[in-house]
Amino acid sequence: MWVLQICHSYYPPFLDCARQYSALFNNTPYKVLTVYLTGAEDAAVARDTCSDEVVFLGYSSGQVRGLKIAAIRQIKKIVTKHDFKLCIAHRVKPTYVALLGTKLPVISVHHNYNDYTRWSRRPLINFYKNRMLMLGVSDSVRDDLRRDLTGWQVERIQTLYNRINVAATKAKLLTRLEARQQLQLPADAWILGTAGRLHHDKDYPTLLRGFAAALPDLLPKSPLIIMGKGPLERELKELSLQLGIAEYVKFLGHVPNGASYFSAFDAFALTSDHEPFGMVLLEAMAAEVPVICSDCGGGAEVVRGVGHLFRFGDYDDLKAVILNVQHSEQQKISTEKLIKQFSDESVKAHFFALDFVKKALQ
Repeated sequence: MWVLQICHSYYPPFLDCARQYSALFNNTPYKVLTVYLTGAEDAAVARDTCSDEVVFLGYSSGQVRGLKIAAIRQIKKIVTKHDFKLCIAHRVKPTYVALLGTKLPVISVHHNYNDYTRWSRRPLINFYKNRMLMLGVSDSVRDDLRRDLTGWQVERIQTLYNRINVAATKAKLLTRLEARQQLQLPADAWILGTAGRLHHDKDYPTLLRGFAAALPDLLPKSPLIIMGKGPLERELKELSLQLGIAEYVKFLGHVPNGASYFSAFDAFALTSDHEPFGMVLLEAMAAEVPVICSDCGGGAEVVRGVGHLFRFGDYDDLKAVILNVQHSEQQKISTEKLIKQFSDESVKAHFFALDFVKKALQ
């Protein structure tokens, strides 16, 4: 018995999303075939998808716009290969392909807000809603789906959190000293770190302003380390100069396997505007690093109860939180919530307890 998984692409973070759903079926009677609509065939991607079979259709993004007829035909051929019981589709386009290319029950996984805010996206999924389950990666995304998909039964739009393999993530961590040496960071400093694309929705200006406000009261030579690249790099560097903190802010650019270096940090901050989830928060928690997050979106759900929340966009509140974390006696955080709520094992139990899944896999 097989499960079909359809993904738009494998660029980060969607390769790991595919891995997460493949992992649900480890040590079960079901095998997983994963299809990537776009992207060239790649042996490393096939390996890291952790599926029993991986198919690369090789389309460009432009080729899967509109009706996606060619992709639908390909999927129709694929579903004749095995005894498929269920289809998991990530994001909107793969969901359309799944609905039109198969007769299977479809789980549509949503990683962002406003996927169905446009009315033109709703008729097809409303027509097929009786064989669908919508999953948001956080309660925040779930509620966004429920807002736009009026007329759907509540149980047809649920939450299934993103997750990590906690043991595997921990195994990849460098020691604190190794991480600092490889990143060329001072061994004895108190370090605030973050990671993510340098984009407007991450609200890095608030992070820089909050850090600048806190700096006079921080321990001497306490730097802010930013991992990531993006269109705002020049603008953010200019802002750090304007704030007089350029010598304390280090932009590392893209760091391969960045999460393995999180042990270098004494605290990790995510200042995003309504982050749908925030995988980097789980990776920081696996490193047992105290986490700071804005009080909105899915990130707040991850952090609440174990980390520190500040009012979104309020750099004075962020300043107070940064200082509180540095002056706290708590140098590490517990991984209890991570294991109970955001691990592969805990989410697997939740997934197989869903009525839709039970009926589909009968």
